Amino acid sequence: MQIMITHGRLARTRVLQLGPWQMALLLFVLAGLMLALSGAIYHFIFLKAARDGWPVVSSLVKLVVKDEFAQRDRFMRENLDAMAQRVGEMQAKLIHLEAVGDRVSGLAGLKPEDLRPEELKPAALKATDKLPGQGGPFVPSDKPSLSELNRAIDLLDDVSAQRADVFTMIESRLFEEQMKSLMVPNSKPVDGHTSSGFGFRSDPFSGRSALHTGLDFPANSGAPIMAAAGGVVVRSEYHPQYGNLIDLDHGNGLVTRYAHASKLIAAQGDLVKRGQVIAQVGSTGRSTGPHLHFEVLLNGVHQDPAKFLAGGGRSSHRAPAALAAASPRSRTVASATGGASPAAP
Repeated sequence: MQIMITHGRLARTRVLQLGPWQMALLLFVLAGLMLALSGAIYHFIFLKAARDGWPVVSSLVKLVVKDEFAQRDRFMRENLDAMAQRVGEMQAKLIHLEAVGDRVSGLAGLKPEDLRPEELKPAALKATDKLPGQGGPFVPSDKPSLSELNRAIDLLDDVSAQRADVFTMIESRLFEEQMKSLMVPNSKPVDGHTSSGFGFRSDPFSGRSALHTGLDFPANSGAPIMAAAGGVVVRSEYHPQYGNLIDLDHGNGLVTRYAHASKLIAAQGDLVKRGQVIAQVGSTGRSTGPHLHFEVLLNGVHQDPAKFLAGGGRSSHRAPAALAAASPRSRTVASATGGASPAAP
C-alpha cells in the first residue's frame, strides 16, 4: 500500500510504502487511540454531564445507561434480599440457642438471668425501657439497605459470641456437678445383698444390744471390694477389731470405710476412682465369717450407708440429696456412743 503526501509550497510529493504488517499495526494503533479517546469522552464528559445534569447530554446519557443501571440495581437488590433472608435464619437459630441455653442452665443449677450480659439485665435496661428477655438484631422486612444488614450481622456476631460464653459456663458447671457426683459413695462396694443394716442389733459375740455403724455384705473370701466413689486412700492398715481396713476420703468431710478385708490392694495416698478394686473380702479382725463391713462417715459421724446407696449411681442429683437426708437421729446416737462402735462391726 502506498500513501502519497504532497505539500503545496514545495510542490514535492512524498510516497510512503506500507507493507501488510505495517498496515495492520497502523490500524491497530488507530483503533486503540479511538477507544481511548471514546473512553475518555465517556468518562469525563458524559458521566460528568449525567451527574451534573447538563440539559441535553444528561438526558442522552440516561437513555444510554438506563438498562445498565436497572440491571445493576436488580442484581444488588437480589443480593440484599438473599442476605436479609440469611440474617433472618441466623437470628432464628440464635433465638433457639438462647432458649436451649435457658433450659440447660436450669439443669446446671444456674439462673438464666444471671447468664445474660450486663446490658440486657433489668438494671441496665431502665434507661431504654426495654424488658428483660427481649431484643435481638433488627432486620427490616421491607427492602433493607446494605448498611442495615451490616449492622445486623455485626450484632449477630456479638450475640453468638455471648451465647458461646454462656454455653462454656454451663459446660463448666455441669462438669463440676459431675465431679461432685463421682465423689459421693452411691455405688455398692460388693456385688450382692446385705445381711445386716445400720442401727441397733444383737451383738453376734456378746448377745447384747449394740449399734451397728455400717452395712454388712456377705461374700466369698477373696471377692473384690470396689470403691463406692472416687477419693484418696487416707488409711490402709490392720485394725484389731476392723481387721484389714481401708478409709477413703471423698472431700467435704465424707469418708467411706471398708473393713475385714483379707487383702489390701490400695495403699495410703493412692488416688482411686469409682468402681476400682481396692481390697478383697475376708474375715479379719472381729468377724464371724467372710464379709465386707461398709461404713460412711460425715465429719466423723457415722451415717446410714443405705441412704447413699439408694441412688445406685443412676442420678447425680440424688447423690447430694443423700447428704441432706443423713438422719439427725443417727448423728445423735453415734455421738452418744462415741462416734463408732468397733465392738460390733
